[in-house]
Amino acid sequence: MSQFIINGGQRLTGVIKPSGSKNAVLPILAATILVKNECIITNVPDIQDVKTMLSILESIGAQTHFANNTIHIRTENIHNKAIRSELVPKMRASILFLGPLIAKFGEANITFPGGCVLGKRAIDTHLEAFKQLGINIIDSNDQISIKCRKINNALVVMPEMSVTATENIITASVLCNGKVEIHLSACEPHVVDLCNFLNAMGAKISGIGTHTLTIDGVNQLLGGKYQVKSDYLEVGTLTIASVITKGEVTIENANPEDLEMFFYKLWKIGANFNIEGSQIKIFPNKHLVSPGIIKTAVHPGFPTDLQAPFAVALTQCKGESTIFETLFEGRLGYLSELEEMGAKIQTLNPHQAKIFGPTNLKGLPIISHDIRAGAAMVLAGLIAEGETQISNINYIERGYENLDEKLRMLGARIKKT
Repeated sequence: MSQFIINGGQRLTGVIKPSGSKNAVLPILAATILVKNECIITNVPDIQDVKTMLSILESIGAQTHFANNTIHIRTENIHNKAIRSELVPKMRASILFLGPLIAKFGEANITFPGGCVLGKRAIDTHLEAFKQLGINIIDSNDQISIKCRKINNALVVMPEMSVTATENIITASVLCNGKVEIHLSACEPHVVDLCNFLNAMGAKISGIGTHTLTIDGVNQLLGGKYQVKSDYLEVGTLTIASVITKGEVTIENANPEDLEMFFYKLWKIGANFNIEGSQIKIFPNKHLVSPGIIKTAVHPGFPTDLQAPFAVALTQCKGESTIFETLFEGRLGYLSELEEMGAKIQTLNPHQAKIFGPTNLKGLPIISHDIRAGAAMVLAGLIAEGETQISNINYIERGYENLDEKLRMLGARIKKT
């Protein structure tokens, strides 16, 4: 099994560009089921989740070609309403096929998806939202079957601001007869990217970037070319890497407008950076201080996917800091690894913990438990004394394209074995 070996203590310097957003490209790939003619999608990260999504599409009849971060895909020959691929249970994002299949065929059947284990996160929000579109649902222990007539005018009030549930309702509705309004919709950058892709293919979606979307149904979506936005979560991770190593790094094509709360909290801890258009320049800082509390929230609040990486920065901040993970259970498990490395942490409950700093971290063998916790372990290794060995890095590589190579380009001593 592959692992990362990191020898910490190196100051990062240089210029870097982030990859395209994984969380944007996965729903976009599912949505290609709705598109006639060829889709060309560029700036696609070359990661396992993308390859798994393509394999599932191929299993139901799609033709795909993926090279040089560009996907060519044709889906007009898809006639299978059921997805039985053994890959589905390995990947939570496979739930995103429900919306497009409903829109195209009026029915869908899929085995329950898997992916990262992040607490009691079920798909009830998807099903409750589908019911508001008039969709009939039959679910058993291992699969979901849904059927409906052509979707007409509808108002969907999302039971919670779930990103993937919002994406499913969007894709289920773009070919409707009439108009669908989605209230309390998620508005994360990857939801915006999905809407922009669909509009580029001929959909009529308005209210993009807000919590209220209006979809005027169209008869068909045509093919075309679309560039996926940069991954704002990778931007945040690389920014933290520069801050904690007292580095001097420029991140290009960063779309900093997607990370306003994140950069506010960086400013609060004393990070030294400058934002110029789509470029972020991070400069060495003298010392970091506690920001008080980091509380995750739906967009435009502090991203839950940057909570674990930011916790590493908090170990270097003077004073007492509090993490409050409001969205998921099970996202504080990585703190035990940080404690083993020397961090001073008091876990209050499954959602809250206190971090006392600054503390020196020491390298040792640790395990990656999920994508973002794994990224946090990499960040910890960058500033730890001695050697850090991170196993189970398949999680990290599901979310980050060549993270080790990018860090090496900036001067980190990290290798994959």
